[in-house]
Amino acid sequence: MSAHAVRLMATAVTCLLVLFLWVSWEYQRAINSPLNLSEDATIFSLESGQNLQQVTRALSEQGILTEPRYFIWHARWRGEAHRLQAGEYTINAGMTPARLLEQFVRGDVRQYALTVFEGWTFKQLMAAVNGSPHLLHTLRDLSPPEVMERLGLPDTHPEGQFLPDTYLFPAGTRDVDFLQRTHRLLQAHLQAAWETRDLGLPLKTPYEALVLASIVEKETGIVDERPQVAGVFIRRLQQRMRLEADPTVIYGMGDSFDGDIRRGDLRRATPYNTYVIRGLPPTPIAMPGRAAIDATLHPASGDALFFVATGHGGHVFSRTLAEHRAAVTQYQRTMRRKSRERAQQKNSER
Repeated sequence: MSAHAVRLMATAVTCLLVLFLWVSWEYQRAINSPLNLSEDATIFSLESGQNLQQVTRALSEQGILTEPRYFIWHARWRGEAHRLQAGEYTINAGMTPARLLEQFVRGDVRQYALTVFEGWTFKQLMAAVNGSPHLLHTLRDLSPPEVMERLGLPDTHPEGQFLPDTYLFPAGTRDVDFLQRTHRLLQAHLQAAWETRDLGLPLKTPYEALVLASIVEKETGIVDERPQVAGVFIRRLQQRMRLEADPTVIYGMGDSFDGDIRRGDLRRATPYNTYVIRGLPPTPIAMPGRAAIDATLHPASGDALFFVATGHGGHVFSRTLAEHRAAVTQYQRTMRRKSRERAQQKNSER
């Protein structure tokens, strides 16, 4: 080979090396430079069935990717071109194409929250589920028995079967899957609490514990009081006294409840009126939270058999009927005084 040919070959190799280094530098710069965002964050939907080229084109058309070919090269070089997961993604300012690809591959999708509150009824739960814009709705317009059948729980009364909590889920989650998740968590906590329950409780099954826990939940929103309230109800059951819990009367009245309980309501027989029936009502009356379930299965000791609201938050617990009647009288006085004060306040504002 002549010297001239050697020089030409050396020049060609040098040019190729320079080109390779330049492309490598450009590639590294492109995949590690921040994406082009005009805001602090944007939402990008990666649709089911989209391939790498389609996703890259969508990102480019939205102006997020300014050098799409390097994004495609990076995904193919890493062997991740076919591992992108569908869903809604939050793309934050400062994120790089390399980091975005990792997010797509991990399926680190945007999460939405729905809070199921303690003490809600099944009707309130379904209103919240049906009103969520981020769930995929398949249960609307179904009756409660039809909903429970769709959940794989035929012949199960829906009340109390779902655990109150704040749940995170990706957009497009089916309402069926959401409710099944809340039911599984309820059953898991109830079973674990039942296995560690206090000895000697007048409760034969975890379901009976759930029923009583729902009453405890509705009687007080003060966490520290729940074991005391549960203790009163446990002792009343042990002594075969009626529970006489106002929330059971209200639940039994259904839609006819107008905000007041009258003497006739206390005497009206329903399956849930614990002023009339002995023992527990047939089903829960609401969704008890973890604290109410735990309090029911680990009630506070003592000898109180009665309690009444103070009018200032919380309750007064009494051992005898005479003490209870005195506490009720004090509560009525407090409420009358508050009513007068509200009336005076309204008059002064006119």
